[in-house]
Parts: sequence; structure tokens; C-alpha cells
Amino acid sequence: MSEKRILYFTAGEHALYRYSARRLALEARLTADEAGLEQFRELLRGKAGALYYVMADLAGEDFHEDQIPYLRGSDRQTVIERRLAQRYRDTRLAAALPLGYATGERRNERLLLASFTNTQQFEPWLNALSETGAKLAGVFSAPLLAPALAARLGARGERCFVITANRAGLRQCFIENGRLRFARLERTSDMSPEALAVFVRSETARLAQYLATLRALPREGPPIQVLVLAPPGQRAAFEQALVSDTRLAFLTVGIEDAARTAGLRGLPPDSGAELLFLQLAVRHPPREQFARREDRRSFYIWQLQRGIAAAGALGFAACLLFSGARWLEIMGLHDQAAAQRQSAREAAREYERITATFPVTQTTTENLRATVVEYQKIASRNALPEPALVYVSQVMDQFPQIELDSLTWSVERPGEKGEAKLAAGAAAANATASGELAQVLEISGRVNATQSSDYRAITGQVQRFAEALRADPAYQITRTQLPFDVTSEGTLSGDIGEAGGRGGEAPRFTIVLARKLP
Repeated sequence: MSEKRILYFTAGEHALYRYSARRLALEARLTADEAGLEQFRELLRGKAGALYYVMADLAGEDFHEDQIPYLRGSDRQTVIERRLAQRYRDTRLAAALPLGYATGERRNERLLLASFTNTQQFEPWLNALSETGAKLAGVFSAPLLAPALAARLGARGERCFVITANRAGLRQCFIENGRLRFARLERTSDMSPEALAVFVRSETARLAQYLATLRALPREGPPIQVLVLAPPGQRAAFEQALVSDTRLAFLTVGIEDAARTAGLRGLPPDSGAELLFLQLAVRHPPREQFARREDRRSFYIWQLQRGIAAAGALGFAACLLFSGARWLEIMGLHDQAAAQRQSAREAAREYERITATFPVTQTTTENLRATVVEYQKIASRNALPEPALVYVSQVMDQFPQIELDSLTWSVERPGEKGEAKLAAGAAAANATASGELAQVLEISGRVNATQSSDYRAITGQVQRFAEALRADPAYQITRTQLPFDVTSEGTLSGDIGEAGGRGGEAPRFTIVLARKLP
């Protein structure tokens, strides 16, 4: 963490403060001449890596309200720089403070242009910072920090005055809607607390009259709150002299109480309200300040380095968190594996305990294998109609002229329903002799021929269908009943009277198909 130092810049003398642990410590008082500048260079040589702030508290500070068209990005910045160049000869220390937008037909942005009437007095000191490589965080002024101070001290209302007794003099700031509108600095000589309080009242009334003349304040309306920071030990005198009226409502706050509210620990002796502005410049710097980008180049590089370091630290922390999560996951898996191994050991011991009472034989494995084979044989003997029906349907797909009337599936022992039905085939005789079971499919159908009188073609169609059913050796035809019989002399026999007519039915046939179960 870089050290933070603040150069308090006034017209008579300068002071260098060091900020650490919410405390301000005076390091050196510098004269505003060449000797003080040389002393400042000597201090910089030993502390080149420190972070420096410049807080100016000068009477020669100019404020000018202006309006620009509603713009964004680079166009807005270009217009602001042009307005600053038109207003000030030297724009090295110039700032444009936003004041909101004007109400009217055109939406214009209101700006408060601010700079110092004499910027030459800053150049040697800023050049000394640049030559030694010090990081310049910004150049601020007491009026720029006044809105933040008023907000921390609880200023209320749309408009308010912030009056502070600084080392440079009596600082008066006019704040409207939380934004700076005007500021002035009045020199004060060594005054008693009562005289200083009377001076504060008269100067505040004069400032209110001046702003009303500029139409920055309404002539009629509620009293304007005046926040006054009394020097140490002078609050009672200020409260006695600063009595509210219909125009001004005074609120006196001791500088010790204000320091505690602002978060500043301890006040150096003989210090004024300027320490509150210094502390705000370090801890809560406003976005707007006077230094140009060229003067703050080293500060931007330092911020970039810090950003990269912070990103690296966050990435490293993320890696640590991820590795920690994976380590916990691995430890959980190890615990689960250990539990599984323990469970396996317990199961093995339980198995050994149970099998210890069994007789030990060498044929146990063979008996189990034989049992499995026997069960497989029993399962294969279960007669299911699906394979046979699928086989018949595949054969019928080859004969679209055959129409199925009925299909009867059964499991029979050949001798139970009459051996005459299976005596037509040799396989049926074997099944009868052995007494084995067989699947029997009785297929009844008809042939839808184009010429129903072509009896020989119909008979040939049925015979070809029967041969196709016999293609699988596992299936055997045990009985075939053709629609017509052919005698040895080559003549047809059968009931052909009705079949031969035009209105007669197609000739029917019956085929009995058998498959022996294993």
C-alpha cells in the first residue's frame, strides 16, 4: 500500500501532511518561494513511491456558470475543452463541474467552469512531482470538497452555506442540490472568538445578498441553512453571535465533533478546518478535479497495476477455493471407499459364518451349473405361440392370393387327440412313439384366384404354399387337405359344383403344421 501525502497549498505558505490510519500528521511547513520548492524536492527524493494529493485553498479561484448542448462521450469532452479554453488562458488546472440540465425547449447541460486566476504558482510544484516520478492523484480545492463535507455533517435543504475557518482564511461555499455553485475566501487576521463570530455573520449576510443580486438565490423563501464549523474551544462564542433570522438559519458544529463525524482520528494542535478537507481529499476524492490527464499519468499506471494485482489475487483465491472444494470432494470419496471396503469385509465375514455349517464338497459348483442348465431347458420347453405365428405370417407375405380364414394353435401329445391326424408324416410317427409334446397349427384358408375355374392352378398354389411352410426343418406338415384331389388318371375329384359358378365361394384348404418341442 503506497503512502499518502497531501500538499496543502495556500498563498502564504504550504504544508505537507502524511495520512495513515485515519490520522493526519504534519511532516513539514514549506514557504511559497524557491527555498520552499527546493525543500519539497528534497522530501520527494526519499519518498518517490508515495501517492500525492494537492489541496489548494486560495482566494483567486474563478467560478463561471455556462451551458452546452446535450452531448455524450468524446463530443461532450471536446465541447467542454473548447469552453474552458475560451474562458481561461491556461487550462492545465481547469475543471467543468456538472450542475444538471436546464429546463426549457432545448435540453442543455449546465456546467460550472472553475479554475485559478494564477495557475503559474502551481507549475514548479507539479513539475517537481513529475520529475521525481511521484504519483499525483489529483489537484483539489476546498470548494470542490465542500459538498461532501456538508453531506457528512448532515446539511439539509435545497440550498446551504458551508462556512469554515481554515488556515488560509474564512472559506464560504454555496451548495445547491448537493453541487457547488459558488465559493469565496476572506482573509482573517488574529481575531478573538467573539470578533470572528461577528465577522462570520456579516460576511454570510453579504454573500447571501450578492448571490441574490446574481439571481442565484431567491429573494423570498424559507431561511437558508448556514453550517458553521467553529474552531476548537470557540463553539459557545459562535452560537451566541450566530442567531438565526428569517433569512439565515445558523447551525454551529465544533471542529472536534465534525472530525469524528468525518472519520478523522485526532487533530494536530493549532489546526483548522482545512484538515477535514484534506481527509476528504484522501478518503473520498470527488470525481471532478483540476489536474489534467498528462499530469496524472503515473497515477493511472499505478491504478492499472493495482487492478491487475487485484485480479490476479482474485483468480488465485478462486483457484484456492476450487482446489479446496475438490479436496473436500476427494476426501468424501475416500471416506465412501473406506465405508464400502468395510461393508465388503463385513459381508465376507457374514458369508463365511453362514457357509461354515454347509458340508464341504467338490461338486457344489457342478451341481449349480447343472441346475442352471436344467432351468434353461425347462424355460425352452415353454410353448409360446409368438414364434410360430411370426413364421406363418412371414410365409403368407409371399402368397398374397391366399386368404386366411382361421388359425388354431395348440400343444398336444400326438396320441391324445387321435394319432390319425399326425400319421401323414414320419415326424409325427416319431413323436407318437416317443410321447413328446408338439406345437400344432391348423391353418384354414382359401385361394382368391382370378379364374376360379382353373382348378389345377388353385391346387398348385396351395401345394407351393405348403412347401414354403416346410422350408424350416423344425416345422413339419402332418396333414394337408386340398380343395381338389387329383386321381392317378389325372382327373379332378371333389365338390366343384358351387365353386365353378360365378357367384360361388373360393375353394378352401386346410394345412396342419407341427413343431416338436425340445
